This record gives sequence, structure tokens and C-alpha cells, in this order.
Amino acid sequence: MDPAFWNQRYAGDRCVYGEAPNAFVAQMASHIPPGPVLCLAEGEGRNALHLAALGHAVTAVDQSEVGLAKARRRAGARGLVLTTVVADLAAWRIAPAAWAGIVATFAHLPPELRRQVHAAAAQGLQPGGIFLLEAYTPAQLRFGTGGPKSPELLMTLADLRAELAGLQFLVAQEIERDVVEGDGHTGRGAVVQIAARRLGEHNEMI
Repeated sequence: MDPAFWNQRYAGDRCVYGEAPNAFVAQMASHIPPGPVLCLAEGEGRNALHLAALGHAVTAVDQSEVGLAKARRRAGARGLVLTTVVADLAAWRIAPAAWAGIVATFAHLPPELRRQVHAAAAQGLQPGGIFLLEAYTPAQLRFGTGGPKSPELLMTLADLRAELAGLQFLVAQEIERDVVEGDGHTGRGAVVQIAARRLGEHNEMI
């Protein structure tokens, strides 16, 4: 799916995946320490705006200029500051040890790119920083309520544990839940949820 696909999907005033943040992100946001937060494949900005409202300096990255323009308009209407970067995650570099939090919800990438991005995200956290992820698992194919139709783009807990090696997992589970996020995700879904912390230099809890 290239930028043209997402630009077309995000055209119009409505938010395809709703205006509210992802439920798992909202639930776990309090675990993110003070500091800058990076939202990957952030689309129309629903998670970014929520985290900015909590006081974080948020950078939202997505390949869709249309989606990010909508995020900026919504931020302005709420009096929030939001930094946006139009970029392909295959080319954009996550700075190491720069982020108090990194968030990726339903960022379904090709496997090799996904491994690269997740490894960079683990290294991109500051000591004590939190990585939050929710994505569909292969079991989602039987529901048909959102997400990719290609099994290789879906994620398993086992794969994510390997891709995020070195982080301490606070939440790591595959579950079924009702995902109600605009028209894009509506109905019962099979998801994997990750909340993981980067430890300090001497592997102590921060």
C-alpha cells in the first residue's frame, strides 16, 4: 500500500479509524514517562493528539500527507502542538535513545521491514521508555473486520518477542476483543498487544 492508497483513504473530513485514540494506547499511556513520543504509521493522528493532550511533545510519522494534514488541523482546533513527518518507514531513521515513548498501532509492514523498524524502535527508546503496539494476528483473517488480507503482514506474539529483544515486557498477549475504531476497524478482532520498557544501562528497572 503506497502513499496514493492512503491519501485516497484519508481524503474527506471523517476520520477513517475514528477520532478517539486506540483503546490499548489510552489504557497504557500513563506508563509512558515524561518526554517526547514518536507515533509510527500514525495516519490521521488519533493517538498522537491524545498523547499531546497528556503533555508529551509528539512527532507523528506517516507516508500519507493527507492523513497528517488532517492531524495538524485537528491539533490546531484543540490548541495542541504536533510535529508531523511525511516519510516512508523504509527510509526514515528512528534516532537512538531519543524517545520516552514509541507507539505503533496496526502498523502492518512487510516482515523484513517490520523487523528493522521494531529493532530500531527498541533502540530508539530512552532508558525507562515505553513501546506500545497493537496489531492484528493471523487469526484476524477469520473475522474480516479490518486489517490486511495477507497473512505475512499480520503479527504473532512469538515474532514480536524476538523483534523486540532486550525490552522488558509489561504486557504481551494475544487476545480477541471488540475493536471499534471508525469505519476502518469495527467488530470482533484478534489482536496482539505489547507494552515493553527499555531498561537502564545496568539492566535495573527505571
